[in-house]
Amino acid sequence: MKLVLTVVELLRQLVERQALRRVDQGDLTEDEEERIGLTLMLLEDRMTELRERFGLSQEDLNLDLGPLGPLLPR
Repeated sequence: MKLVLTVVELLRQLVERQALRRVDQGDLTEDEEERIGLTLMLLEDRMTELRERFGLSQEDLNLDLGPLGPLLPR
């Protein structure tokens, strides 16, 4: 489960960064920005629930890739 949640968290962070870029570029309408913000908050809340359910912390999901460093940004 740890690996699955790690992949989901990585994807969540990538989607969040892409959404912020689109907001900064002005590509979205106000309604789209609102929906994206709400969706990202709900997804983050759900990830917190899943981590708690399986007894994992945010740091547990940040796999150490050896010389490459951690998988997720801190």
